[in-house]
Amino acid sequence: MEKKVKVAIIGCGGIANGKHMPSLSKLAVVELAAFCDIQLDRAKKAAEDYGTANAKVYEDYKQLLLDETIDVVHVCTPNNSHAEISAAALDAGKHVMCEKPMAKTSKEAKLMLKAAERSGKKLTIGYNNRFRQDSLYLHQACERGDLGEIYFAKAHAIRRRAVPTWGVFLDEEKQGGGPLIDIGTHALDLALWMMDNYKPKTVVGTVYHKLGDKQNAANAFGPWNPAEFTVEDSAFGFITMENGATIILESSWALNTLDEDEAKCSLSGTEGGADMKDGLRFNGEDFGKLYERKVDTGTGGVAFFEGEEESDADLEARLWIDNIIHDTEPLTKPIQAYVVTEILEAIYESAKTGKAVHLNQTSSVQ
Repeated sequence: MEKKVKVAIIGCGGIANGKHMPSLSKLAVVELAAFCDIQLDRAKKAAEDYGTANAKVYEDYKQLLLDETIDVVHVCTPNNSHAEISAAALDAGKHVMCEKPMAKTSKEAKLMLKAAERSGKKLTIGYNNRFRQDSLYLHQACERGDLGEIYFAKAHAIRRRAVPTWGVFLDEEKQGGGPLIDIGTHALDLALWMMDNYKPKTVVGTVYHKLGDKQNAANAFGPWNPAEFTVEDSAFGFITMENGATIILESSWALNTLDEDEAKCSLSGTEGGADMKDGLRFNGEDFGKLYERKVDTGTGGVAFFEGEEESDADLEARLWIDNIIHDTEPLTKPIQAYVVTEILEAIYESAKTGKAVHLNQTSSVQ
């Protein structure tokens, strides 16, 4: 009988219930063995819903990490505790998946890199949008060189009015920011991954708090409380890379626009272009003629077949556990997530100071 991988969940709130625990519970080789939350009732509920019969519950993650039978820890807490908990879990001999973003600051993210290096344990960050079928297809095309040298990209994370009004999303101290660090992080991760470019040079950013003060505002999740809205409602970045490439990052939870796109990117290269704005589309030139090509990355139109695609979250969880069982490298590497955090931080810093932020990745990123 194959040995079960024992997984612990630290932080049993929205993202744990909406993504991590449902996906992990589908894997026969996984045993959800421990649950921790500062609200003990949430940990108990998670254990009842997803845990084994003898699953343990904790209020203090440090007590959970003393359990030597735990193989893997998923960190699903607010951003300001990602680094502390992840580093402690790695040092305790656990493999770690930390929910995105990697950390609130690049300094904290670097602590996680160092902990992974000294412990020899695996660390990955929950950028589940990489595991969508359109993302995987586009990445293969980029790897093959279909677009040539990708020198311009746009990272899209725009909502018209969909401000999350639950949890700590509006709390700057716990999260480090609003839509930029929440959904902009996904879009930037996709753009960098497609370009295979992790050497940012200069970052200019603008941050806005224009709609957050509105009372009884129209919003998909109901009106927000202006007094609690301490983060930006929109943020934008202009990023140049060491090789001369340019990335424009747009992020908002509330923008008066009809041009909405979330966790998508548009790419322009020397041999062609691609975007995810209306399905997956490629464009280029063949035999002296311009072409556009749309790719269906779904299951296909097979008559009488109602097959279900594996969701991005389910695929992410399955491949992550495979990484642990077979000792292979995760698709989302921690150094890549570190660069995402560094750029997001630079956008906030640039917006605050009104100046460009100059970065040097040559020596720190392989």
